[in-house]
Amino acid sequence: MKMQAIEISTFGGPDVLKVTERPTPQPQDDEVLIRVAAAGVNRPDVVQRLGKYPPPPGASDLPGLEVAGEIVESRSANWQPGDKVCALLAGGGYAEYACAPAGQCLPIPKGLNMVQAAALPETVFTVWNNLFHLGGLGAGQTALVHGGASGIGTTAIQMSKAAGAHIIVTAGNEEKCDACRKLGADRAINYKTDDYETVLGENAVDIVLDMVGGDYVAKNLKVLKQGGRHVSIAFLNGPKAEINIPLIMQKRLTLTGSTLRPRPAIEKQALRDEIQKTVWPWIEAGKLKPVIYQIFSLEQAALAHAAIEADHIGKIVLEN
Repeated sequence: MKMQAIEISTFGGPDVLKVTERPTPQPQDDEVLIRVAAAGVNRPDVVQRLGKYPPPPGASDLPGLEVAGEIVESRSANWQPGDKVCALLAGGGYAEYACAPAGQCLPIPKGLNMVQAAALPETVFTVWNNLFHLGGLGAGQTALVHGGASGIGTTAIQMSKAAGAHIIVTAGNEEKCDACRKLGADRAINYKTDDYETVLGENAVDIVLDMVGGDYVAKNLKVLKQGGRHVSIAFLNGPKAEINIPLIMQKRLTLTGSTLRPRPAIEKQALRDEIQKTVWPWIEAGKLKPVIYQIFSLEQAALAHAAIEADHIGKIVLEN
């Protein structure tokens, strides 16, 4: 059986995303086949399109790291055909059907539709793993999150507040800062008009979730408190940074970070279990809701990529 999908015809700009016909994937042991209702669009998809983020061995070459839809075939005792789920993928989401490991699926949260659910897995797994698991964010602590208006940022704001923490964000204009405050950010700093290091001063936050890298890292270390944690998830300003090692020693700082896509399925399943236990109740209690900026059809994937590379607030989703 054939399906419609979006492939990266060659590396380059959004227009290299082309509609194609592919064989419908077949689930392996402990996998499910999902009829995709919607797929989230994320920065790693853009990086893959540029040829800088290849899929891990064995994963689909199609872009798309998160989907929501209905299971049509299951090779797992935990899921049945007809179950409605959202799932974290290593690739293949930009299609009519996608296979997902059973341990990376979650039920659609009560009160959310398929488009909203498709915007959850990649961002929630990333924020939970990095801000809470590695960063140790807890009630009463303060986090600084760069890119506050991004999908990661808008999710981090709401998850931090649900956990009883304080959160400060940076964003690129006043509209984005206002949107972050409305979501619950305790403070939003326009990095184009104000230097966040000067505004915050030294010893201001417990954790920094950084997607900028480059020259931001040294500034981040200065605003961290004693025993602070610096967690890297991307490096938009470059992969190299000059840091003051004595400062790390004096403050007893921890520098860490992670990538999600290449991690073993067993580790992703462990994160899934924690998320279902802790984050899903927040969603169903109304404390966390995906911020959807724009919805495109699957055939409009190139337009969706152009949109994510322009100014936007929250998530962009493809709908079948």
